[in-house]
Amino acid sequence: MTDGTSLEFTIEHNPNPASDEDRAKVLENPGFGERFTDHMVMIDWTRDGGWQNARVVPYGPLQMNPGNAIFHYAQEVFEGLKAYRHADGSVHTFRPEMNAKRMQRSAHRLALPELPVDVFVESLRQLVQADEAWVPAHGEGKSLYLRPFMIANEDFLGVRAAETVTYFVIASPAGAYFKDPTRPVNIWLETELSRAGRGGTGAAKCGGNYAASLLPQQTAYEHGCEQVLFLDSSTEQYLEELGGMNIVLVYRDGTVATPESDSILESVTNDSILTLFKETGHTVERRKITIDEWREGAESGAITEAFAVGTAAVISPIGTLKHTDFQIENPRVTEESLSMRMRAKLTGIQNGDLADDHGWLEQLA
Repeated sequence: MTDGTSLEFTIEHNPNPASDEDRAKVLENPGFGERFTDHMVMIDWTRDGGWQNARVVPYGPLQMNPGNAIFHYAQEVFEGLKAYRHADGSVHTFRPEMNAKRMQRSAHRLALPELPVDVFVESLRQLVQADEAWVPAHGEGKSLYLRPFMIANEDFLGVRAAETVTYFVIASPAGAYFKDPTRPVNIWLETELSRAGRGGTGAAKCGGNYAASLLPQQTAYEHGCEQVLFLDSSTEQYLEELGGMNIVLVYRDGTVATPESDSILESVTNDSILTLFKETGHTVERRKITIDEWREGAESGAITEAFAVGTAAVISPIGTLKHTDFQIENPRVTEESLSMRMRAKLTGIQNGDLADDHGWLEQLA
């Protein structure tokens, strides 16, 4: 078996699952990525045998040798998406095929095998059905965060692509990323260090990109900021992205723009938000945007809103963009601001409270 399309999953139930009381306590205040469900998915791949041995097993530690290639060459990719409880008790996820295709592109860039889209979606379904009790109730602003990831899994120190790989899915209940979605976040503008360069791995969702953002993130904290914004590494003029979110600007004439670059990670949430903007009559642009354009637009009033977009927070308005030489003060948003109305529309679709006219939802349980 090589393409994975005929994989059948075996299920090994966790003999010591969390008690109902313990799980209820976690779901009451889940935080983000702090507690994991009772099971996980594993699928093996070998160069000769392809995808094989798909299984749901108890969540627990991995036994790996120090010489495993993953520890030395960081050959790994991952994804992030959510499962939502709807009012009728069913559980859905949002546009998983886009995450699957992005993971294929990431895997290709990191010389890893590409997991078929249908196997990716089925792996989510298998885990959610095994751990459905961990999906928070409808109407609480909570969800079950799903983290698929793929790693080199071979004891070999030679510098080449691994010939043995393992794909996993783990899950963690998640609360609202920000209790008040209208609360603006402050951003630090990094001009000394780069997240990614031309021809690098910026468009891949891999751990190395996030590791490269951690030192600048510390600098951001030191300046009273919660996120860090990177510019392009060639000219240091054009907006790229935050450490883990895309940027969107709204202009006075209703135009909505997001930076375009081959080193920006494509965002499922951003694509969805921009689709909703376009459908409501707004001109949507994906183009190069300079930091000076943002600065001058905010000062003149030509830019009326600035926000960050990602899976965890959906939309977060940007308050102050700070730099050692200047600051950009962005207009304060309210629940009636355009970005917040679009956020409400998107989350309404995700949670099943608004009609899904796009076929974006995939029922998992």
